[in-house]
Amino acid sequence: MANCECLAKCPFFNDQMMNMPNMATSIKEKYCKGDNSDCARYMVFKTIGREKVPGNLFPHQKDIAETIIKENN
Repeated sequence: MANCECLAKCPFFNDQMMNMPNMATSIKEKYCKGDNSDCARYMVFKTIGREKVPGNLFPHQKDIAETIIKENN
């Protein structure tokens, strides 16, 4: 499966994880390479748009993503 379409320009990795390369690599393996349907950021992006993805939303925060989606639908 291909990498997430957002990976190259993902502000989470380019801003929040810039100083934590080992952790960023681990998160990318789990959420960005292959099936990215478990990524909270991707869920928001695909459902209601890139502009609605909070900069501080971590990929594992699906509960927050679901709340954001509900509030914006």
